[in-house]
Amino acid sequence: MLLNAQDCQLVLVDFQPRLMKAISDGSKVQSQAVALARGARLFKVPVWGTQQAPAKLGELVPELAGECREVLSKQCFSAVAEGLGDMLREASKPAGNARSLPKHLQKRQQEQRQDRSTIVVAGCEAHICLMQTALELLEEEFDVCVVVDACGSRTERNRDAAFDRLAGAGVELVTTEMVLFEWLGSAEHPAFKDVQALVK
Repeated sequence: MLLNAQDCQLVLVDFQPRLMKAISDGSKVQSQAVALARGARLFKVPVWGTQQAPAKLGELVPELAGECREVLSKQCFSAVAEGLGDMLREASKPAGNARSLPKHLQKRQQEQRQDRSTIVVAGCEAHICLMQTALELLEEEFDVCVVVDACGSRTERNRDAAFDRLAGAGVELVTTEMVLFEWLGSAEHPAFKDVQALVK
């Protein structure tokens, strides 16, 4: 099944300055996350961020924080344990109060509702906070895609073990370009050149 921008939300896990310094290929991982976040803006995909113990690790890096609707500070490794699932479900609800609309418009609003139950996740560390968050999102009955080239750990072994475990649990493993070009859908899309610029 291909990703549809209207069904998706993007979660950026713990891209924090002190952590990123220790991540294997951290600058590449972060640049892929920036491309994802900027692509999400093009397609009006809601973006959320998390930050682990920000007093110790620093706040989410500014180029990602600026793309987020909200940044969730947490102490638990899984962001779901700190309310991420509720935030994602709330964003899935249609805007406004359908009951305040005339009856013929209520049905139309319900038909236009986007569930946004597919969660695209990127972040660090892949084998701790990202993995625990992704697995708990699965338990919360979201469809979860993890963007492998926008994820990192201090060691490649830990990162790769996380990907193996996530795939075994039913998480889809994707790349930044897969996500952006599936959201795009066609070379005739008005954002085609913008997406090309993001991936070059």
